[in-house]
Amino acid sequence: MHGDHDHDQDQDQDHDHAHDHGHHDHAHDDAAAARWKHDGVRVIPGDKLDANTAQTPGMFRQAAINHARVGAQKIWAGTVAIAPDAKTGVHHHGALESVIYVISGRARMRWGDRLEYVAEAGPGDFIFVPPYVPHQEINADPDQPLNCVLVRSDNEAVVVNITDVEPVERPETVHWVDPIHKHP
Repeated sequence: MHGDHDHDQDQDQDHDHAHDHGHHDHAHDDAAAARWKHDGVRVIPGDKLDANTAQTPGMFRQAAINHARVGAQKIWAGTVAIAPDAKTGVHHHGALESVIYVISGRARMRWGDRLEYVAEAGPGDFIFVPPYVPHQEINADPDQPLNCVLVRSDNEAVVVNITDVEPVERPETVHWVDPIHKHP
């Protein structure tokens, strides 16, 4: 008798389970579909970037991914074109992480407490700048612009200028200045 009782319960559960699957909330499905349609994956064409951002001599920046354009909360991405021979002052970006992807041209990075380390990157190379690392960005080509994609781990533009380090390569020719790299 006990076995029969278990069997009856199983049938009841199967019936309830089947009933749950059979019932569809179409209003909920439509709302979910509409939500993903407008808040799902976004493609930003390369010729539709937003140049409506602060512009300064020596650089041309365009935003692709930010809060205003796509609702991004924790990331910023865009393109930057840097004038030949342009250099930043020595600085770091606080807790932010940065990734630079070189499209064309030659980038030279200097970093360390006395900018004692140097590396160069060309087209197709990625550069990672960790939090709090003192560094200087340089367009290593005196004749060609440097074109990059820049991704930051936050929308907040954090720059801490370091004044007690003498840059090995003084930015006297062209200052690399943009909304995140201010003129010293």
